[in-house]
Amino acid sequence: MLRRRPQLLWLLVPYVLYLGALPFVNRVEPVVLGLPFLFLWLLGATLLTPVAVWLARRGDRR
Repeated sequence: MLRRRPQLLWLLVPYVLYLGALPFVNRVEPVVLGLPFLFLWLLGATLLTPVAVWLARRGDRR
């Protein structure tokens, strides 16, 4: 299925951002913009999730 629809790989981006990278970003330091790094990472992942879904949908129009 992925050979015919590789654009669906965009749907793995939220998974990797939330779960795959979590052991590497699970720290309080450094503080970025007054926010702990983990909180900033989760905020960025939340903002990038709709973009990844939009890219998957845009590429999968039939």
